[in-house]
Amino acid sequence: MLTPEILAEAWTTTLRAKGRRVTKQRLAVLNAVQNHPHATAEEIVQGVRQEIPTITVQSVYVVLADLVEIGMLQRFEPPGTPALYETRTGDNHHHAFCIRCGKVEDVDCAVGAAPCLTPSDYHGMALISADVLYQGICVRCQTDSEAEIAEQQQRQAQQLHHS
Repeated sequence: MLTPEILAEAWTTTLRAKGRRVTKQRLAVLNAVQNHPHATAEEIVQGVRQEIPTITVQSVYVVLADLVEIGMLQRFEPPGTPALYETRTGDNHHHAFCIRCGKVEDVDCAVGAAPCLTPSDYHGMALISADVLYQGICVRCQTDSEAEIAEQQQRQAQQLHHS
């Protein structure tokens, strides 16, 4: 587990390497996202205000956009929800989204190398990532029959991995 001091040092190094100044606002946004992965911008504003009570919503949005642009944050939008942010970047992982409660979980790349999926046609592009969103029903929201389906899917996945 990375300590807050180690994270702040790593973020400082990365910000400077990306040509950005190290500001308390940027560090507070990174800290808020790190502490609450898959958070909305509004949730991040509340987290940042724990450190900087007077920061404006607009300032947080500007910092979020900049950190996404330089690759320090990832932004993604499950269907029917506001954008969500996370500090896990650069590994082409995917997400599982509960269609009932909105819970989001990280899912590692199924194949292991970007872009994780082989398309039927590249259309001449050099593909660098594939965005996959698994939509389902989390354990907390499942009915008994859905829990049976989940167990069956898990057994099938384990058989594939052990074959």
